[in-house]
Amino acid sequence: MSMENLAETFVELADTLVADFDPVEFMHLLANRCVDTLAVDAAGILLADDRRELQVVGASSDAARLVELFELQDRRGPCMECYLTSAPVTVASFAEQPQRWPEFSSAALDAGFGAVHALPLRLRAQTIGALNLFTVKAGALGESTIRVAQAMADVATIGLLQAQIITRRDLLAGQLQHALQSRVLIEQAKGVLSERLSIGMSQAFEALRRYSRSRHQHLSAVAEAVVAGRIDVDALGAERREPT
Repeated sequence: MSMENLAETFVELADTLVADFDPVEFMHLLANRCVDTLAVDAAGILLADDRRELQVVGASSDAARLVELFELQDRRGPCMECYLTSAPVTVASFAEQPQRWPEFSSAALDAGFGAVHALPLRLRAQTIGALNLFTVKAGALGESTIRVAQAMADVATIGLLQAQIITRRDLLAGQLQHALQSRVLIEQAKGVLSERLSIGMSQAFEALRRYSRSRHQHLSAVAEAVVAGRIDVDALGAERREPT
């Protein structure tokens, strides 16, 4: 693990977070960079979905992906334990007995792996998944390697949570803009009805609302249709005293 390679890894991870962030592509980049930088043989990444169910979102090899999928199907193993406890979990040898997760260990051995180190994707009290490092040879990773791996996991976590915040912010901004535009349309439609039907603005609003309810349409859609001339205003006015 050279300093140059380490610096390139963090620069590349940071660059990926800037524009047009693609979480899936980022997870695959992280998995591959773990192999290149940490001298492990494979890496896999599990993330929790909206139901807090773990999903495989990145893997550096098919073998790692299959082992991860086996663990999720069995719902037991070091990577799941890491996520649930928010603490690192190490299985230094899949061959050494007794094994806490014998089925997982057998699957990992069959895939050609001798050990795994699972690190939490965690920011303060929030854990969103686990980064799993596989080696062909049995044995624990060095302390410095673990520190670097956890730093990479931390960068990934920050990036994913930031992307989530941006997505929510953009969604909220879009909803707010839609609400503002709808309010303008409604005011315009009230003006049209008030002038055409010689009624007050409050009565015009009640006519719009009654029409939208009776036809199960959004109020903003009815207002837009009134402004665009797609609704017979006189017919709408004739309904304005009918009960809802």
